[in-house]
Amino acid sequence: MAFSFISHRDAFVATRLVRDWEHTRKASAVLPATTTQNIFTISGGRVLVHHLIGEFTVVASGTATNLKVTSVPTTGSAVDVTAVLAIASFEAGALLIVEGDGTALIGTSTGAGFAPALTQVPWVCPIGTLRIDASATNTGATKWDIFWEALDPGATVVSA
Repeated sequence: MAFSFISHRDAFVATRLVRDWEHTRKASAVLPATTTQNIFTISGGRVLVHHLIGEFTVVASGTATNLKVTSVPTTGSAVDVTAVLAIASFEAGALLIVEGDGTALIGTSTGAGFAPALTQVPWVCPIGTLRIDASATNTGATKWDIFWEALDPGATVVSA
């Protein structure tokens, strides 16, 4: 549906933008042991990420471990979309909130929704992968949810 607006100087047409959000889920997996683990694969074009949320499904061991999220484009250099978060002893149900601007990965206790973090500005993710990086071997496990919309026709996000 289009709307027409007429001013005294000129005329222009504004088109309503219909936004379609998609949801892709990554099943629970044990944290990578001092390495990386791909969580989502982006293909066919860029996507606008509205929310990227992790949840501990298995308690993290007491081992000192830092976790971060990185975007690894097919072309170009990897970029950390979060700084590291110390996750030792995180309980099952604890949430991980990604703001996407390179600042801290936000961790919450079980039962805390931490709604203020979900009001962040969406961020653009290129073709490639989103991955997590653990600094040590930890027996914890996480699952991930991403809410996104295609910026380029044919863009998709699948669980890695």
